Amino acid sequence: MKVVLARSAGFCYGVRRAVELAEQAAAKGEPCVMLGPIIHNQEVIDRLGMEVVRNPEEAPPGSTVLIRSHGEGQAVYETLKSRGTKILDATCPNVTRIHNLVVQAERRGRQPVILGTPDHPEVLAIAGWCSHPVVLSGVETLEKWLKEDENRPKMPLTFVCQTTSTQKIWESCVKKAKKECTNPEFFDTICGATSTRQEEAHRLAEICGTMVVVGDRNSSNTKRLAEICREVCPRVWLIERAAELDMSQIPTTEMVGITAGASTPAWIIKEVCNKMSDEIMEIDKSFEEMLEESINKSINTGERITGTVSKITPTEIEVELGFKYPGYISIADLSDDPNVKPEDVVKVGEEIETCVVQVSDRDCMVRLSKKRLDMLKSWEEVEDAKENETVLEGFVTEDNKGGVVVSVKGMRVFVPASQTGLPRNRAMSELLKQKVRLVVTEVNRARRRVVGSISKVSRAERAAAAEKVWAEIEDGKRYTGTVKSLTSYGAFVDIGGVDGMVHISELSWSRIKHPSEVVKVGDAVEVYVISADKEKEKISLGMKDHSQDPWSVFTSTYQVGDVANVRIVKLMTFGAFAEVVPGVDGLIHISQIADHRIEKPGDVLAEGDKVDVKITDVDMENKKISLSIRALLEVPAEDYDEESEEVPEE
Repeated sequence: MKVVLARSAGFCYGVRRAVELAEQAAAKGEPCVMLGPIIHNQEVIDRLGMEVVRNPEEAPPGSTVLIRSHGEGQAVYETLKSRGTKILDATCPNVTRIHNLVVQAERRGRQPVILGTPDHPEVLAIAGWCSHPVVLSGVETLEKWLKEDENRPKMPLTFVCQTTSTQKIWESCVKKAKKECTNPEFFDTICGATSTRQEEAHRLAEICGTMVVVGDRNSSNTKRLAEICREVCPRVWLIERAAELDMSQIPTTEMVGITAGASTPAWIIKEVCNKMSDEIMEIDKSFEEMLEESINKSINTGERITGTVSKITPTEIEVELGFKYPGYISIADLSDDPNVKPEDVVKVGEEIETCVVQVSDRDCMVRLSKKRLDMLKSWEEVEDAKENETVLEGFVTEDNKGGVVVSVKGMRVFVPASQTGLPRNRAMSELLKQKVRLVVTEVNRARRRVVGSISKVSRAERAAAAEKVWAEIEDGKRYTGTVKSLTSYGAFVDIGGVDGMVHISELSWSRIKHPSEVVKVGDAVEVYVISADKEKEKISLGMKDHSQDPWSVFTSTYQVGDVANVRIVKLMTFGAFAEVVPGVDGLIHISQIADHRIEKPGDVLAEGDKVDVKITDVDMENKKISLSIRALLEVPAEDYDEESEEVPEE
């Protein structure tokens, strides 16, 4: 037989706090009475040995009155103060929060609506903080109340929920109120610890043949656990003490699950455990360890802790820690993104690792921070990155005269201007919003300072790429490169860690005066290797397409007598050279530029002009072309009309 204990069995944090306060008061030996049983468990009450009074008037003057974990209405506090008694308030912090919510609602002119069992002490206490409380048990009573009170003043409603209700009831009431009411507001105040306990009991009951529920039969919390288990488990026992447990009725082959109500103390759970240990030869070894852990677990500030998300609200996340108090993560402590939505980061039922910020016995809670843990992890990661020279990625978020700030996993890494890789005359703002790669060069937690270098990475990567290029380079090999700089005689192109030079004559078949006529810095270009000198580390590149011979293009396109539109590329004293096709120039002799005598070609033409010419001769052997503008200006003999010529008067 295997026995499994529910992780959250036993005292909830509110009950544990109340019992501890009662034990401390009893230990002092001062007159102290309970105003009603502090919890629904007679065994605990008897063990404390403290007198129980039923109303404030029964409290002896000058004594200390312990307010139970269920809380009391406002009138009770006022009566106790008027009698001069000292109040020791053991009200569960979750319940106190509900008291504050209904008080604030009435101050804002709203009607509080309390969902829960109407006669439960906790519900009565909440109602005691309202002037005109409305207590409803579920969606049916809500619907009836809305119909019956149609003539009431139309105050906006504020809904709160006490834990005797269920999540299903709460959600159905919210859905109904949203349809029927104007401007309602809702506060899901069901205790996360109770919800978690019920969910665990349900999951455990699904896989067990027998479930043992330990707790006082008068406790609504314990009775509800038994009801949940009976929904999915064929055999459920609700017992108050180990003496009621009859092991002979449990098949030895079965798995047995144990859960306990929030008012069940550890010693009673141990009694059940010990009885099973005595009567069962084999028992899960982790059983006793799990029980001890759930009872004696301690948490310290600064500790990393993993818990289960039990509830998500617009302002905080509640986490079940397996500790006497629940954990809470405020939205501000969830992420360093101010616009983050909690449901995008965590889901109910998921495990979450956090850092303990504060353990508050006064407030009965543990303050947690995921953001702080993420920051601690980030510090550890950047320290490891510095130690191992790991390359990290991030986005540049800020710039200034001294350098830039890069966000790396939420950490601010400063990169000095000298380490950005930008030339001195370039603005740091060029890097803004860019994704960059860097290494960490300095980490100082005390000063919260991290320094990095982008250029160190780029230099290392460039060196590795250059080594690969030199190992594989050969004449004729083609690369896609980036134009890095221009000079009067050519362009330097980065082909992957190594710069090669494209001479101006290799940039284009056309005659150009400067490389900027063809390319500009930053252009991606296709180049090929003309020659590579590995010893001198010099590479000559070309861009012209040698697969097509310009002279062949010319001869296949034109012949003597054709007219072509050409571009004047150079003026000489004896004529002008003109580009007929890219890479092929022809000469317009000075005598063929105009139909009249000119002193120099510049009198009629300028470099860059486009003119129509006639191809008058082609020297195929020497690849020379003669062109003429004049031939197009002269009137052909066959078009000459003698009768049209005027005869000058004598």
